[in-house]
Amino acid sequence: MTINADFIKHLEKFDIIIKKKIASSFIGERRSERTGSGLVFSDYANYSFGDDFKHIDWKVYGRTDRLFVKRFEEDRNLTVHLIVDFSGSMNFGSSIKKFEYASMVALGFSYIALRNNEKFVLSTFDDKLEFFKPKKGGQQLASILHYLNSKKASGVSSFESSLFQYKALVNSKALIVIISDFFYDIEQIKNVLYRYKNNKVKLVQVLDSMERKLNIDGDYTLIDLESNASMKTFIDPYLKKKYFERLEFHNSKIKDVCGMVGADFYSVSTNQDVFDVFYNILN
Repeated sequence: MTINADFIKHLEKFDIIIKKKIASSFIGERRSERTGSGLVFSDYANYSFGDDFKHIDWKVYGRTDRLFVKRFEEDRNLTVHLIVDFSGSMNFGSSIKKFEYASMVALGFSYIALRNNEKFVLSTFDDKLEFFKPKKGGQQLASILHYLNSKKASGVSSFESSLFQYKALVNSKALIVIISDFFYDIEQIKNVLYRYKNNKVKLVQVLDSMERKLNIDGDYTLIDLESNASMKTFIDPYLKKKYFERLEFHNSKIKDVCGMVGADFYSVSTNQDVFDVFYNILN
């Protein structure tokens, strides 16, 4: 694939969206409240059973005759992990391939992390996981761009095993962005999300406009882009109705699972302006 210079220039102009939206939607994910030493004092909370005695403010107790504990705010560095599906199904597209669009979405998140001076990394999976080390800076963005421009979606997916394997690499507070068509069994998606439930997770589903509208009729031979298996079928209004029902049901199940673990789910189409997509996500 080739991500051209125009897209990179547009990313540079993306600052206006970042300045308006990033504070609450992106940076906000890295702040946490906890009690501890060497952290910035935040405020007081009523003492409750189980709180550490050493955080009781005895001076306040002397004035109020009530027990309060100090709360501290820890500004922890957020590492942004971008995990992109490069299996064969992502090689489908009527105008732009799904993996190409997914790559642009990933680059956008990378740019946001760069502008916020966060560590970030992009990794991919097809039949195996290909991962890299999180780093900061423009060189990291350039490396990601070079990698994406040399990569093409193919092969069978190893969604669940790859995401299980990747979890072992996440050893700090992180934003996990998984970009895929998510044509996977709901149980697999659920198992993955529960592995990452202690992190902030965003799922971005990328579908081609053909997959959304199915604006075709008649005899067709459908080819599985992962296994190359083929099937002849006749596409009529009844089949379309069943297809849309199943797609809507599948996505509703993904949303349900995301709700259980506090993850976010976004479904986007390759005919949408990628910057509009970011505006919606950050909003």
